Amino acid sequence: MDRESKRSAIAALSIMLLFGVTAFYLPTIMLAIGNISTVLAGIVAVLFVAAFFLVFWLRSRAQRRKGN
Repeated sequence: MDRESKRSAIAALSIMLLFGVTAFYLPTIMLAIGNISTVLAGIVAVLFVAAFFLVFWLRSRAQRRKGN
């Protein structure tokens, strides 16, 4: 495993862990926000899913620019 692929694997692992921990607490967050507004709780859930894909899409664009 070369240095660049190791860095990519570490970055992907840290992103997955961050989103994993957030996903674990997402129901609690949504219930708390749902007490204020159910629509807002739904928006938070949609934003969480969109952010997951957005992070990896942005990372792939950055790597493509570098020529990797």
